[in-house]
Amino acid sequence: MNVAELVALVWLGSIAAGLVGALSGLGGGIVVIPMLTLLFGVDIRYAAGAALISVIATSSGAASAYVREGYSNLRVGMFLEMATTVGAIAGATLAAYLPGSTIAVIFGFVLLASAAFSGHAGHEPSGDEPADPIAGRLRLDASYPTQAGPQAYRVQGVPAGFAMMLVAGTLSGLLGIGSGALKVLALDWAMRLPFKVSTTTSNFMIGVTAAASAGVYLNRGYIDPGLAMPVMLGVLVGSLAGARLLTRLEATALRRVFVLVIVVLGIEMIFEGLSGRI
Repeated sequence: MNVAELVALVWLGSIAAGLVGALSGLGGGIVVIPMLTLLFGVDIRYAAGAALISVIATSSGAASAYVREGYSNLRVGMFLEMATTVGAIAGATLAAYLPGSTIAVIFGFVLLASAAFSGHAGHEPSGDEPADPIAGRLRLDASYPTQAGPQAYRVQGVPAGFAMMLVAGTLSGLLGIGSGALKVLALDWAMRLPFKVSTTTSNFMIGVTAAASAGVYLNRGYIDPGLAMPVMLGVLVGSLAGARLLTRLEATALRRVFVLVIVVLGIEMIFEGLSGRI
């Protein structure tokens, strides 16, 4: 296989990964890394570097649209980015010292956890939530658009959400993923944001977190342009196609199928890591 054929296969595989990620709600990066390591034998650190570049590209376009439509809570996102950025830099630094097999096992368990949390129903505001003193001082409470008009909500559990974001940032830097599932979990369950606000604010944060991690990976030489470029373009194409297909297909059935795919990939990553093949 020559270089051109390898690049073409990586690009096609990345399109599939972006499509799966968009339809499952887990993001293309979480599928790209198993594909690169298990199918193409890429070192997991270089796979993570390429996935981070794709996360930045796919997050940026969607984030701007959500901000413009008024769904994302920018004050919450920027406040929590202090935690995710510190965690991302720490995780990316740690990735240079951990064996690849250990990172693969951690990644496998994160895949299984992401699959478990991807189908939760989400929180919707009741309108009578108690005021949180920290959220009040930081002016985090806001509203989001609905068919009936703007719906106000109150942010809760700021310390718990901040701590979970630190963990999410560390996993993002260590594994080269957006950690979107854990971010949504923190925003939705810990901080009690409406589900649409949680997902859109998480998308806004993912690109910033990935950029912090990517700087460390680039400094250590783990971002190969020849690998990152076809991955980024493929995931971008797949994500756009998946977003359009999602409105026409049965989302619940698709989510179940792709969660099963994620579980299989997670088990395979754990097995390959424990056996020392990665």
